[in-house]
Amino acid sequence: MEPSAAVDKIARIEALAHTQLAKCYQCGKCTAGCPAAGNMELTPNQIMRLLQLGFDDVVLASASIWSCVSCLTCSARCPKEVDCAAVMDALRELSLREGKTSPEAQTVVAFQQAFLDNVRRNGRLNELELIARFKLTAAMRTRRLSLLFKDAGLAPQLRRRKKLHLSSERARDLEVVGRIYARCQEAGQK
Repeated sequence: MEPSAAVDKIARIEALAHTQLAKCYQCGKCTAGCPAAGNMELTPNQIMRLLQLGFDDVVLASASIWSCVSCLTCSARCPKEVDCAAVMDALRELSLREGKTSPEAQTVVAFQQAFLDNVRRNGRLNELELIARFKLTAAMRTRRLSLLFKDAGLAPQLRRRKKLHLSSERARDLEVVGRIYARCQEAGQK
């Protein structure tokens, strides 16, 4: 990637995250407080440094940005007020837009999209529909049909404990939900 293209992408990340990556001086407090850092191939401070050096393509293809649980600990601990959690959100958004999502993260993306589509359609969560759409989408994305029935044995136990609801109600005013999603879509395109 040309240096000017990398600078443009960094500017887009900073604009989406409303923070300045250059402020990070690699103290490591973000990584020290991150509950997911142990499961990341690139820790939060490494991601910040790679971005500063212009290696945004490496970061966008990393599964680490999808391991972030958005707990905001990194942002709260940063002595320079770099909003690391917002950077992770921006990176996930760009990764999706540019089709650079890592193969390991495909099931996470499938779940998030199934969840949001489910709430958009029903105004609230319909658990069975969510499970069905997620399993089908994840199996197709990863080309692993075994995912379809992986947790099927848990259904009777969840039902007995009243943790699985076979039916759910739709929200009364789906137009309000539609407007909320439309506003979010507009804000995401800016």
